[in-house]
Amino acid sequence: MTVLARAGLLLAATVTTILATAAPALAHGADAPNGTDYRVTVTDTGRPDLRVRVIEAGARLELTNTGDTPIEVIGYSGEPYLRVGPDGVYENSRSPATYLNRTIVGDTALPAEADPAAEPRWRRLDGGTTVRWHDQRALWREAQPPAQVRAAPDREHRVRDWVVPLRDADGPSEIRGTLDWVPPPDAYTWWVVATVGALAVGALGVLPATSGPGRRALVALGALLIVGGTAAVALALGRTLDAGSQGLGGVLTGLLTGPVWALLTGLAAIAAGARAVRGGGGTGERTSAPRSDVDFVVALAGVCLALFAGVTNAAGFTRAVLPVPWPPTVARVLVVLVLAGGAGALAAALLRLHAAARRAPAAATP
Repeated sequence: MTVLARAGLLLAATVTTILATAAPALAHGADAPNGTDYRVTVTDTGRPDLRVRVIEAGARLELTNTGDTPIEVIGYSGEPYLRVGPDGVYENSRSPATYLNRTIVGDTALPAEADPAAEPRWRRLDGGTTVRWHDQRALWREAQPPAQVRAAPDREHRVRDWVVPLRDADGPSEIRGTLDWVPPPDAYTWWVVATVGALAVGALGVLPATSGPGRRALVALGALLIVGGTAAVALALGRTLDAGSQGLGGVLTGLLTGPVWALLTGLAAIAAGARAVRGGGGTGERTSAPRSDVDFVVALAGVCLALFAGVTNAAGFTRAVLPVPWPPTVARVLVVLVLAGGAGALAAALLRLHAAARRAPAAATP
């Protein structure tokens, strides 16, 4: 079996595996969206010893109680829903909000014990002082945008001001915030940039692999693959930070339990790029087999990078608010680098493998 045939079979198997496992990953995105056009902002935390922030592109609120007394988050029917304080985090198993807030769409069936008028039954969730939850009061849950957005979708609109009631030993207080519509970006422009970038990187594969320019092209290809892999790692890190992870241990745990495939493919692309740089950086004649092996590794890393870290983050081209802690434009540039580096590296490596396969019979002829 030729090198090109082996590459085609393995790449086809890789794509099949990715597509077969894509559904569970996308299903998980219902709770951690890849992007939205609604911006949730906290304007008042109600008390100085409370820290409240928006995480997961607005899908959840995070509350940290640094005070000495517990505080309760009130549910949709005025019942105690969550309690957080020095003794840990608790949820009221009789609050309907406990079940409705398990998903961002709020479609969980209520059990028989859910009764907002019943005495609270507290269930301990965690020993910390931070709690995170979906809150329908801060979200837009309708299928269609608000009327003012439909009338002028190219403008930013204030959808509503929202309030989440709180209660402690001193009485009631509130978390206040706003919900705004933000016009999405022009996806066509970003896709054009990514496509042109991929074609430019792929063009490196037309240079003769055995020539000096061909070896330099392999070095450049490896460097661009390293850039794409680094961008993928940055996207995974950004999503982990936006999900609320803090500290080295928390971030590492978040990476390994969250965007792990983007992280792993990014790291693999960096390793494959480094191998390509080493493989093309030497001088003198080289045999085609070692160079073909490098091209094969680059092709495999490129397709995984483009699919696992590029396509899975392509929602950034069509959504205004993204699950990263930096401006959305930065995230879109990173996605472009991932797609251009991954797809371009795949194209260039396949061209080089094809050229190597055509040279092999000629080299074998006496």
